[in-house]
Amino acid sequence: MRLIGRTALAALGLGLASLCGAQTSSATYVHAGALLDRPGQAPRGPSTIIIRDGKVEAVRDGLTQPEAGARLVDLGNQFVLPGLIDMHVHIFSDDDKMRARLESSTRDVEDNLLIAVDNARRTLEAGFTTVRDLGSDIHSVTALRDAIATGLVQGPTIVAAGRAISITGGHGDGANNLNRDLAVLARERGTNVCNGAEDCRRAVREQISQGADVIKFTATGGVLSNVAGGLNQQMFADEMKAIIDTAHLFGRKAAAHAHGKDGIQAALEAGVDSIEHGSFSDAETNALFKKHNTWLVPTLLAPVAALAQARAGARPAPVLAKAEESSRAHHANFAASLKAGVRIAFGTDTGVSSHGQNAQEFALLVKAGMSPAAAIRAATVDAATLLGRAESLGTIEPGKEADIIAVAASPLEDVTQLERVRFVMHRGVVHKLDGVRQAFPAP
Repeated sequence: MRLIGRTALAALGLGLASLCGAQTSSATYVHAGALLDRPGQAPRGPSTIIIRDGKVEAVRDGLTQPEAGARLVDLGNQFVLPGLIDMHVHIFSDDDKMRARLESSTRDVEDNLLIAVDNARRTLEAGFTTVRDLGSDIHSVTALRDAIATGLVQGPTIVAAGRAISITGGHGDGANNLNRDLAVLARERGTNVCNGAEDCRRAVREQISQGADVIKFTATGGVLSNVAGGLNQQMFADEMKAIIDTAHLFGRKAAAHAHGKDGIQAALEAGVDSIEHGSFSDAETNALFKKHNTWLVPTLLAPVAALAQARAGARPAPVLAKAEESSRAHHANFAASLKAGVRIAFGTDTGVSSHGQNAQEFALLVKAGMSPAAAIRAATVDAATLLGRAESLGTIEPGKEADIIAVAASPLEDVTQLERVRFVMHRGVVHKLDGVRQAFPAP
């Protein structure tokens, strides 16, 4: 079964609130056939994870008999690891790009929110228990974030940026190529658009005032912008520094969308925390990554998906040439960054590709030269570190969130196993049980 309902839980001898709903004070024991509790280290053999109040209480070798009254989830024939983290998604983006283009002028905020709720559910069921959303309406994404946190809807923990900060005419300016009447309306709502350093400080403060957890800005042109502005630097260095410094003053990290080398370099020199995409990185920018200890979030899946959509006519005409240019360079340049020792955090730009298919990024990372172990670490330990949440996410250790997934066989040997997640627990609540042998209250 894909999603636990009342009937399925009753068949397993479980109450809805006891395993897939409201938290109780009783413990849950998870038996694991193999356990990668700390990605980057060797996996353990048969193990028991004890969970209480949504957090990991203990991890023990062997299959420990549950205490009286505890719940047992038997994953004794499966490979268990921490929930995955995707550092770059757009949870409000419709998978059907042609439909989205045709319906965009008739959709309201409520329509988009319902699409996002379904996207969030599918993302969680795919094993991604935390995501960083780097471009959605700030009011909508924070509402979804908070609804998930309180258990009103199913989805991963969301770290939200709100609207990406852009300059007029740049990637992220919602008024690009609109008719004059729609452009006026877009400008009135476009608090994310800034020009000049002081105005860019204002834009950061606007996003933070509405609940942004992280700040994203567009240092260069973008593949999916409906404007033929290229992929090189579009924001001045002083504008980038103003954005980054203001974000840091408020305790937020800053992520730079950057394709062209000049924009990557300027953002790195300005002190950005992560570069998203990095399509035209080279030896010089790789040296800067290492000098500034900055993360690269490569999103290898995005140019593959964007190129296919553009060739099929599901994207505007200016997108095709940029998609061709980016896809030719991205894979090889990422492989060079990897060899140079640049720090990598997992991200997909899902929303360009389809939600729930995030794990397809793993095979692309491995094809470019990462080991499966390193790719998994990038989506757990390293992603949690970039988020600034390593104390609560990324590993299965006492005191951390009980975000746990399972697959049928070791992803260290076949990383595509992560495309077929069979069990998902988010903050101690089970959201998916496929092929689990038993789940029952202990005597």
